[in-house]
Formats: sequence, structure tokens, C-alpha cells
Amino acid sequence: MQQPLFNTVNETGGWVAGVDEAGRGPLAGPVFAAAVILDGNQPIAGLRDSKTLSSQARHELAHSIKQHARAWFIASASVAEIDALNILHATMLAMQRACVGLSLIPDHILIDGNRVPVGLPCAAQAIVKGDQRVEAISAASILAKTARDADCFVLHEHYNQYGFYQHKGYPTKMHLDRLARYGPCPAHRRSFAPVKRAHAEHKTGKALTDGPVPRQAIT
Repeated sequence: MQQPLFNTVNETGGWVAGVDEAGRGPLAGPVFAAAVILDGNQPIAGLRDSKTLSSQARHELAHSIKQHARAWFIASASVAEIDALNILHATMLAMQRACVGLSLIPDHILIDGNRVPVGLPCAAQAIVKGDQRVEAISAASILAKTARDADCFVLHEHYNQYGFYQHKGYPTKMHLDRLARYGPCPAHRRSFAPVKRAHAEHKTGKALTDGPVPRQAIT
């Protein structure tokens, strides 16, 4: 990781929160965001972009973050909100909720990416590739990613014909094949083109089916 742009406590002595999201690209499930204020007196070794970590490492670090961070909060925007607002604005909403949910009001917020949500409780700055440059953002990326992965296992329990525990909702060949066969379930984002197309095909009877459609799927 590069040298952090900001310490846990900024130059004016205030608290700095890092914010990141998980789940913009998948075809199903909520989009998650997390905000983290690290405690400089309790450093957490190994923080980095969650995408570069193994699943086990993410879970171990998530536990450490929750134990040692000065404050943290995980929020989400629902599938209905994604379809109503679009994925960008729903992501901004999840980030705003994560910031507002912190038990400690930060003095400055650092956000991964190139946009700053509205309605934040203090000044904020967007940082491209912030999850690789700022430890608090790395911590937030880990919490958001582990929360979303856990949600995918819940989705699999409800709609096991799609294999959510394997592809995590991303448009893999397996997911697209299952979507074509069974049609979308309530957890799918209808505003996303592959889901919209599968829904239209099922309504017109063009879907591929092998036997009866499982009870969980909808047409």
C-alpha cells in the first residue's frame, strides 16, 4: 500500500472516516457501503484493497476492524432503490447512510472513487483508487465486501437454483445461463440489461427450461 494520504487523525486533530462500496456490478442483491474511523492507538496490520485479499483474510480483518476501529458502520441500498434511482445514485445513497450511521461524527471523510455523495455530515474528498492509498478506505472496503458476501449466502438459501454463493451475483456464464433458464427472482435488479432481457423472454415464453420452473423464480 502507498503511504496513506491522511492519518487517522487529520492535521487539525479531527477524525477521518474512510468510505467504500461493494456490489455495483452484480445483477442481484443490494449494494453495500461501509464507513470506518480507525483508531491510531490500535493499528490494524494488513489493511489493503479487499479485492486483493483472500476470503479468509477479509473475514479475519473484518473482525479486527470491528474490534479495534474507533467507529464503523455498514449500510446498503435495496434492489428496489437501485432500480428506481440507478446503480450510481443508489451507491451514493448507501455511502451517505454509512457516514450518517457512524457513532462518531468525523471531521473529514475520504471516499473511494471520483464522486462525493450529498448529505454528508462534514467535508469530504473523493480519492481515485483510495482503497489502495488510504487505510481507512481499505478497512471500509473490507467491511462492505464481507457484508455483501454474507448477503449472497442468504440469497442462495432463498433462491438456490441460481448459485449465488458461487458467482456472488456477477454476470458469469453460470449466472446468465441460470437466469435464462429460470428467469429473474425478486433479488435480481430489473434495471440491469441481462435481467431485463431474461424477464422479457420469460413473459413471452422464449426462456430455456428443463422441467418446471422452481417455486422461487418469478415470471
